[in-house]
This record gives sequence, structure tokens and C-alpha cells, in this order.
Amino acid sequence: MAVRRLREEAESDPDPPVTRRLRTAPSLASVIREAVMAKSIQNVCFALEPLLRRVVHEEVERGLVHLVHPPLRSPQICIEEVEPSSCLQLAFAQPLARPIFTGSRIEDTESNALQILLTDTRTGERSPRMLKIEIVVLDGDFPSRDQEHWTSNEFDSGIVKEREGKRPLLIGERTVTLRDGMAPIGELVFTDNSSWIRSRKFRLGARVFPGSYEGPRIKEALTESFTVKDHRGESYKKHYPPSLGDEVWRLEKIGKNGAFDRRLADAGIRTVQEFLKQLVINPSRLRTILGPGMSERQWERSVKHAKTCTIGEERYLYCRQPYAVIMNPICEVVGIMIDDDIMTLQQLSQHQMEDFKQLILEAYEHCNQLQKADGISFSATVSLQPNDPMNTGLIGSSTWYSNHQESLSSEYQNGGIFELESTNWIQTAMLDTPDQLHEGY
Repeated sequence: MAVRRLREEAESDPDPPVTRRLRTAPSLASVIREAVMAKSIQNVCFALEPLLRRVVHEEVERGLVHLVHPPLRSPQICIEEVEPSSCLQLAFAQPLARPIFTGSRIEDTESNALQILLTDTRTGERSPRMLKIEIVVLDGDFPSRDQEHWTSNEFDSGIVKEREGKRPLLIGERTVTLRDGMAPIGELVFTDNSSWIRSRKFRLGARVFPGSYEGPRIKEALTESFTVKDHRGESYKKHYPPSLGDEVWRLEKIGKNGAFDRRLADAGIRTVQEFLKQLVINPSRLRTILGPGMSERQWERSVKHAKTCTIGEERYLYCRQPYAVIMNPICEVVGIMIDDDIMTLQQLSQHQMEDFKQLILEAYEHCNQLQKADGISFSATVSLQPNDPMNTGLIGSSTWYSNHQESLSSEYQNGGIFELESTNWIQTAMLDTPDQLHEGY
């Protein structure tokens, strides 16, 4: 039975044991292939070994160098840190006059050419060095608000150049020689406005001309930031100070051909002189003419600006024998004449003061009949100052006069003088001819 079972199993097995052993044993080709691949990997490792050794050696060497010698900083940082400090500083002698227009000469607040000074910050005195100075334009935002000190590189980075395709932003005498601590600057003119940069403002700066000086750093000069307007707006420029013959829109807060300008013109007030006359004679009427559209702050700005006007030395008389009231070109009373004697208001008695109060009101009413006084020498003059009280009437030369300002103005107004047919009476007040008004005599 056992023999027959073995025979049956052998007949039923398609693959005899020998065949199975041949199939599971590796072939000669595969053995040779594996041997060749192993040899190739070994050869690659042998080839890469020198390269890997060199890379590892360089990295180790570099690490050791960094431990022994710290890395050097960039040249720019080194220069800024070791930049020697100095007590010398450039400065502009005076602030710039505003506003500034393209094509117009840049001047200081005294209408003079700009000047650069070299001062010693320890003593405040000028340094006698001779240096070559360059004038440059900087961004109005330079330096930042919390930055009082800056480096040379920061100053240079703030310099503004002209727009592409435009002329140089600043033309004229951009390079000057500083002698004995001072250098006057000739004509300087902007060729472009400041509306195209983010801050919309420029600054002028002065620095030592690059490469012309060796020594401790001299701090650069800066002006305040300012706006440069196109020259087409210069025809609307305000005058500082205004003149008597200037059109009234030259005053602050009164725009050319604007509502205030038109209202004043309708009332016969076309010049700064006429504006000041009304401010002296009847300020409440002047305020009413301008109307509620002009705020109190605007009113104060206009009045303050008008009061910076130079009045001049001409004098005018209103006579009623044996007395005469002496007035200046804007109807301010500057003296009294009794016969041929000229007196100030402080010299009058109480009774004379009351008499002259009425006489002053008559002078206002007949201001177109005033006589020009030639050759009168009178020291008790009155000058309008910016800090004078706003919205006051007569500005006199005595305490009595200032105490009676409101009563004089109110009495004059209540007398119905402004109900006259002619509103142009003030144009000829205290003038020989109406043409003198526009000549500014």
C-alpha cells in the first residue's frame, strides 16, 4: 500500500524534486550581474572619497577660523561706527521766505540771498575754516521726527533727484566756497514743484562737497520743510508785508475773486489801504461786510496780516479853526494842531478832549476833504503791530484815545454816515487824486 501511494504521488506531481531545486537555485547570469554591480559601487566610493575628504576638511577649517577670528562687518557699518565726531556744524543763517515758487529766486525771510554759516557748537562762534560747500535738495520727511542726529550716509540717502526727463531740480549757485565761517549763496531756483514726492515737501541741505575735505565729520545743515508751488500760482501770492496799494485779496484768508473779495469790492474796499481805513473808522461794519462765512479765526488772520503793512510818513489835516486833526494815511489820529502848535492827545485838558472827540467824528465824515500836510514834523506817530488787539476801532497815541475807541466808532456809525449814496468816498480819502491810491504813493 505504501509503495502504491508513493507511486501515485510521483505520478501526480508535475515537477519532480530535481526540477524544483534547479528553479530555486540562482542562475550564473544573475550571479555575474550582482558581482559587477557591487564592483561598480565600490569603484564609485573610491572615486568620491578624495572629494568628500576635501569638503569636510574645508568646512572644519572654516569653522575653526570663525571661532578664533570673528567675521568682519561690512565696510559701510564700520565707517559709520568709527566716523569721528566733530563740534563743527553747518547752518543756514536765516529761515526761508515762504511761499516758494518754481522759477523764482529763493530768499530768506529778510528778502536777502541765503547764507551758510560754519559754527562751533561748543562756543556758538563761527569757525574760520575754508571749505567747499554743496547745496542739495532733500525729502521733506528727512530726518524722522524722533531723529535729531544722522550719519553722512543717511543724509546722502535723503537727497532728492529730479524726475526722469526733467531738468535738474535745483539750478543756480549750488556750490559755494565758505570763508571765515560764512558763504553767501547766489541765485537758487527750483525747476519743479514738490507735489510728486510722498511728503509733498522739500528741504534744502548744505554739506561739505564730497572729496574736498579730510578730517572729522562736519554736520550738514537743514532748513525747515516747505512746499514748492508751480509758478502759475504766483499771481495769487500773498505779500509779506502788504503795501497800501496792494489789492485786498493779497491779505490772508481773502482769495482772489472769491466771496470775500467780491463783498469788499461791492462796498468800495478794493485795496489794503481801504481795508485798514475801515478797520480804524468802523471795524464792525467791515466785519459785517465779510459776513458770517468768514470765521473769527480767519478774521483775526486777515486783520493781523493787514496790520503788518507799512503806513508811511504822510500826514493829512481836517481843519476847523482854530483846530486841526492830524491823521496818517489810514485815518489814525496822530496829533492835534491848535493854531500853529502841534500837540499829542496826552497834552490836552479834559474839556479839550471832549471838543476834539466831536472834531474827530467830523473828520471821518469829511475824510474826502482832508488836506495833505506837507512839511509837518510830528514824532507822535502810530504804528500798527501784529500783536495789537483784534477788532478794535481807533488806534490812538494816548490812553484817553484808546479808552474812547468803541464810543467813537459807535457814534460815527449811529450818525448815519454810511447811509450816503456814494460808497466810493473812501477811495479819495486823504489823497490828492484817486490815482495815488494805486501808485502806493
